[in-house]
Amino acid sequence: MAHSANADFKTRLQNWIPKLVLSPSVAMMLVFVYGFILFSVYLSFTDSRLLPSFGWVGLENYSKLWRLSHWEVSIKNMGIFAALYIVICTTIGLGLAIFLDQKIRGEGLLRPIYLYPMALSFIVTGTAWKWFLDPGIGLENVMHSWGWESFEFRWIKDRNYAIYTVVLAAVWQTSGFVMAMFLAGLRGIDNEILKAAQMDGASNWNLYRRIIIPQLRPAFLSAFVILSHLAIKTFDLVIALTGGGPGRATELPATFMYSYTFSRNQMGIGAASATIMLMTIAAIMIPYLYSELREKR
Repeated sequence: MAHSANADFKTRLQNWIPKLVLSPSVAMMLVFVYGFILFSVYLSFTDSRLLPSFGWVGLENYSKLWRLSHWEVSIKNMGIFAALYIVICTTIGLGLAIFLDQKIRGEGLLRPIYLYPMALSFIVTGTAWKWFLDPGIGLENVMHSWGWESFEFRWIKDRNYAIYTVVLAAVWQTSGFVMAMFLAGLRGIDNEILKAAQMDGASNWNLYRRIIIPQLRPAFLSAFVILSHLAIKTFDLVIALTGGGPGRATELPATFMYSYTFSRNQMGIGAASATIMLMTIAAIMIPYLYSELREKR
């Protein structure tokens, strides 16, 4: 009996040790992540300005927010940025994955080269691309020093093109990561199916169009969710690359939120914009998680 009680105690202890070890981290996450998210949502319904306030104003901040031209500009910019970012990243990532899936020589060298940008922070990426695109010290200056005096590349200074410089930098950073997702999907396809299709006379084009790419649906969905999430919360890349300018040409919802909360002392409106960003991300993530859990069941 004593031996059995000892064994039960050891089993319970083994079950509880991981929970005890993880409990401080879980508690801190609940407080400092989800707790502050809920607090920010609450602030969006108050008259908070420089500091948090508890004067309830209901939906007034949301009403003011949607009347602001600056918020409208940031939403339009995000639409342009997100659409181009997702489409170009997905296209380049899929192309690179198909290229590497041909069992080419040097794959072990090329794969980390493509993935390397993702190891950098968005601040580093933004700063590096700012140096590259700045007419005074970047590509234009180099071309002039080589004798091509008529060469111009001033997108970063042009209101009509500045948002595309943010797209360029973001695509450069993330395409390799998308490539890795698609490459994992390609390597997971059953070779027997491909061999059977080839024996039936399917060309490479039809092989990819009718068999391989349709089986990459989970990779496409995952890429869309991740890229959408990154696009909505993009902040540090814009701050490092353009600072939201020229004018407000590259202002996004995240930079708008920071500006109104900490520069204009309109914390209630800033919290309202953050809540809308959270709801947008949730609208993308929740259906995805639901479908994943449903498939596992």
